[in-house]
Amino acid sequence: QVQLVESGGGLVQAGGSLRLSCAASGRTFSSYAMGWFRQAPGKEREFVAAISWSGNTTVYADSVKGRFTISRDNAQNTVYLQMNTLRPEDTAVYYCAARPRAIATISAAFGSWGQGTQVTVSS
Repeated sequence: QVQLVESGGGLVQAGGSLRLSCAASGRTFSSYAMGWFRQAPGKEREFVAAISWSGNTTVYADSVKGRFTISRDNAQNTVYLQMNTLRPEDTAVYYCAARPRAIATISAAFGSWGQGTQVTVSS
């Protein structure tokens, strides 16, 4: 497993941008597919975006497609989530997750999780 630490959350006005980072420990980061999930108060955790170990394949939830971009830097053991044109409904705790090899979009497929970072979008 890898240890994950998210950063970059905060308070932003609707229409604004934030960039989340997720730093991973361990020498095998480049063999892990990575994902971002979010959980709003009173709601289930939901998939946001995922990226393959190589970075060549990305998948997005329909609700963020065209506004969010997931990327990774294997040399820095870091995955990013660039969030543009933020909406109040994007308000949630955002979690980074890792799983060996194949990309996935369901939370149960990921074995390593960060502690989460709060994103709040005001209207």
